Amino acid sequence: MPVPRAFQLIAYLAKWEHHVRHVLSSSYPESLSIDALREIAGVSDDRTWLDTPLDYPPLRGTPALLETISRLYATTRPDDIASFAGGDEALYATFHALLDRDAHVIVPTPNYQSLESLPMSLCDVTGIPLDAARDWHLDLDRVRDALRPNTRLIVVNFPHNPTGAVLPRATFDALIELCRARGIWLLSDEVYRMTEYDVRDRLPPVVDVYERGISLNVTSKAYALPGLRIGWIACRDTALLDRVTQMKQYLSVCNALPSEHLATVALAAEAHLVERVMTLARARRDRVGAVLERYPSLFQWRAPKAGVLAYPKYLGRDGAQRFAERLVQARGVLVVPSTVYASELGDVSPDYLRIGFGKANLDAALESFEAFLEDVRIA
Repeated sequence: MPVPRAFQLIAYLAKWEHHVRHVLSSSYPESLSIDALREIAGVSDDRTWLDTPLDYPPLRGTPALLETISRLYATTRPDDIASFAGGDEALYATFHALLDRDAHVIVPTPNYQSLESLPMSLCDVTGIPLDAARDWHLDLDRVRDALRPNTRLIVVNFPHNPTGAVLPRATFDALIELCRARGIWLLSDEVYRMTEYDVRDRLPPVVDVYERGISLNVTSKAYALPGLRIGWIACRDTALLDRVTQMKQYLSVCNALPSEHLATVALAAEAHLVERVMTLARARRDRVGAVLERYPSLFQWRAPKAGVLAYPKYLGRDGAQRFAERLVQARGVLVVPSTVYASELGDVSPDYLRIGFGKANLDAALESFEAFLEDVRIA
């Protein structure tokens, strides 16, 4: 089995994010302290969590965590859930449990790199480019054309990372029927679910509407708790979930018990955490948009429909990658060029910038960002 190629986004962030004044590229909202989480969750007076033993939890997760996660879905039981040390471990275990060299996978581009590089280390993969001109539309005709007799899995990620695009319900339903007709698994990366700015854009979790649907989620995005490092999959197929759990025996084995306890507290208070995130995100999205719209010669801007990432097209002659390098060197502001989303499955435009607007220091970051834009406009 070949080793997946270097993770371009992670490598880029590792190079810069701990050495700059402003990280204007984070994909998650401003995180909470433990005390703030417990206050929002209404358990600030309960100190029993301090008695949590620093022991190993069960392989799939504590019963309390699995029960709490299962309640986030309409059709699942605790036995349908497996928790992991973050979303990437969940993906790694799922792909290895489901795929082999005889399989074929379909995945849209651009994407979060794990969604293509991990399957590519195991089997053949076909990329389906999202149509930027149609608000990053997924063309089901292209998906159908890519099908092979050995297509075993289709992977989707909506709300989409990094564009913030959503999938129309009619397209989602048609994709499920396409998979059902052929017995194809559908893995849905739902880490930005619940961050839709219009709730009418919110899709149901795939595990609730398709018997071969696999829902992936984490605590980092909609709940703003990345430091807990808790991810999970929900799947109603017992045999597959058993194989995924078997893969975990060779990875983390189990999560940190304090993280599982705090994740249980957080997910039980889902509505309160999501309300906090979306109240902040709406205002901050507007502030980023106002800046970008003041520079129409430099950016084409379409507001994301979910999440805390903007993905404007950069129109400057120097290109997005050079712009990002100049910005971080001149002003200490980190944005991410779309070159990090370059795919082995097809062309991905290098002309976009990933701008994160979830952090508390957004105003200071935007001030430095706009000062640099003035320098660029004058030059």
